[in-house]
Amino acid sequence: MTGPVLIFDSGVGGLSVAQSLRQHYPDAAMCYACDNAWLPYGLRDDAALAERIVAVCRAAVEACQPSVLVVACNTASTLVLENLRARLAIPVVGTVPAIKPAAAISQTRHIGLLATKATVGRPYTQRLIDSFASDCVITRVAAEPLVVEAESYLAGGTPDTQRIQTALAPLWQAVMPISFDHPALDTVVLGCTHFPLLKPWLVQLAPVPLNWIDSGDAIARRVAQVVDELRSEQHDGRCFTTAPAANLTAGMARYGFKAPQLLNVGL
Repeated sequence: MTGPVLIFDSGVGGLSVAQSLRQHYPDAAMCYACDNAWLPYGLRDDAALAERIVAVCRAAVEACQPSVLVVACNTASTLVLENLRARLAIPVVGTVPAIKPAAAISQTRHIGLLATKATVGRPYTQRLIDSFASDCVITRVAAEPLVVEAESYLAGGTPDTQRIQTALAPLWQAVMPISFDHPALDTVVLGCTHFPLLKPWLVQLAPVPLNWIDSGDAIARRVAQVVDELRSEQHDGRCFTTAPAANLTAGMARYGFKAPQLLNVGL
């Protein structure tokens, strides 16, 4: 491996992907970059956001010199993945909602899609549903408050269970069967990389046991396919942010990353 794996996200959500990568490849060196100055991405204008993501990723690639870029953000992936692949000389692995594996395990054929407003409504998400879950009922829930809770948690706070409960109320309503054509939901796609960071609270608050599916394992497998060797003598651990983030130092350390350095984006 000539360089580390660079994980990019709008905030700390990509740490859930880093965790999956470390589970699969404990010797792989990794860098982390987050565009916390523009968080949350899900509420931004698409055109401005696309330009911003490309600029931040190019700056992060220059700083990190990685062998692969993992765009650990559903919003960014559905918006600029092909553009990034055209602009960068290294492989780029994206993140998409795990609709396919969710459909493979759902017994009731009723799946919840928990994501940001942008991901829930994107045509790309609908194409995934049409391709892999056309026989399923899909309950879509936009849950931006969970992004805020995950960011707060990594900064040392305690997740607000009442706020999480309120955000998930539409999901809990779907766990009860309404009719033969609308059976009980049994599987939830965590369609934002922030959400697996809150999984212990999601499981605890759920009124019934559910299957919780995220993209971490699929991303890890894909990274291994596009990089010849995922081992390194040095684990690297550099972390870059676009705004000062000293409050994230302890949280980043829990996932094996060093204190954040400020990234010069040039915008």
